[in-house]
Amino acid sequence: MKPPVYYEHIHTCKQTGARYGILHTPHGDFETPIFMPVGTQATVKTLIPSEIKEVSDGLILANTYHLWLQPGDELIKNFGGVRGFMKWDGALLTDSGGFQVFSLSKTRKIKEEGVYFNHYKSGEKLFLSPEDSIHIQNNLGADIIMSFDECPPFNSNYEYLKDSVERTMRWAKRGLEAHKNKDTQALFGIVQGAGNKELRKYSIDELEKLDFPGYSIGGLSVGETKEEMYEMLEYLKDIMPKNKPRYLMGVGSPDDLIEGAINGIDMFDCVLPTRNARHGSAFSKYGQIQVKNTKLKEDPNSLDECDCYTCKNYSRAYLNHLVKSDEILGQRLITYHNLYFLKNLMKNIREAIKEDRLLDFKKEFYQNYGYKMKGRS
Repeated sequence: MKPPVYYEHIHTCKQTGARYGILHTPHGDFETPIFMPVGTQATVKTLIPSEIKEVSDGLILANTYHLWLQPGDELIKNFGGVRGFMKWDGALLTDSGGFQVFSLSKTRKIKEEGVYFNHYKSGEKLFLSPEDSIHIQNNLGADIIMSFDECPPFNSNYEYLKDSVERTMRWAKRGLEAHKNKDTQALFGIVQGAGNKELRKYSIDELEKLDFPGYSIGGLSVGETKEEMYEMLEYLKDIMPKNKPRYLMGVGSPDDLIEGAINGIDMFDCVLPTRNARHGSAFSKYGQIQVKNTKLKEDPNSLDECDCYTCKNYSRAYLNHLVKSDEILGQRLITYHNLYFLKNLMKNIREAIKEDRLLDFKKEFYQNYGYKMKGRS
């Protein structure tokens, strides 16, 4: 009997070793590599579900920590989980709350039993354990859920990292034991170890013994340089399990998606495209566009050479007006475009992998976008 989520490898790019495959889930089968829009609060900000379908491949992410605090996982369970609550009939992934252990470092204490911290708004004392995280995610009802982990700073010293990785491993075992919905939800293990290759390999070896149905890479894109991230991804590429999906957490700029794919990543997520949109920044074939720029005030052209709804219907001048007027429609239209751009980028990456020309695609994309060549070339 197959697990609820599994990976089917179909082709390896001869130029790069990048993987093309199918991620099978209870709510759809998805070509990989895939980018997942982030719906932190059970909403991809400014978009309704029918629009999310148009700008994604059908797999999105929600945030365990935030939904636990508001409106509460028990309430969401009563509405049929996140999917029923937000009326999303596609597939869903939830994180574990572990990243908040990193981002709320000034207000939390990590103990063997779990993490003590204060509510980021009210200051209320809170506690989250590996078992709590899994229970909350069981209630949220995602297809793919994450082990509770600590995301240590990238340049932490060896002693701290070793203790952190070993504790995260113990938490992973506790999470597996607490997981109640193994027939409908796949629990991924999370590879940690920051910038230390020895501890990264140790983390992988120990997680493999637990036979998770998928493996996430945590602790990257947390302040290290891109060169450091790419070096680590290149190292992990050959030692990650080959028959399981590989998910690089919190990464979503165009260059990172291309480099990640070259280094064997199957799944990505990031708030970057939606956050940038709310600040008036749009992706385009020729680089980032600051929509508020005065030069665009009378520009009749579309944002990009793109067939998304935004580009087919509106000029840069109109979008410039909306952003300067602080109109919500401007945020919506740019969000739609940015996510569509990444959806199309991932489609092109997959085609390049299947045709054994991902390095050629990278070179052309970088030249157009204005990136300097990084990683393999």
